[in-house]
Amino acid sequence: MAKYEVTIYNAEVRKKVEAGEHHVRWGDDWADFRYIEVYADNEDQARTQIEDRYPSGQGFIIDSVVKDEMQE
Repeated sequence: MAKYEVTIYNAEVRKKVEAGEHHVRWGDDWADFRYIEVYADNEDQARTQIEDRYPSGQGFIIDSVVKDEMQE
């Protein structure tokens, strides 16, 4: 398995923060990019892992999925 770095943020939180408000469920720090490492066989698998943990229906947006080339 390869290591992937996934960049993610929450669009709902970002919108609230820009309006000077707070999201009811997620902290303000979700307005900024977060970098999460996952191990998967391929990019699609890495994306699926993140989508399962951070569903788009709750405002989460995957900005990028990058394979760690140093791992090979």
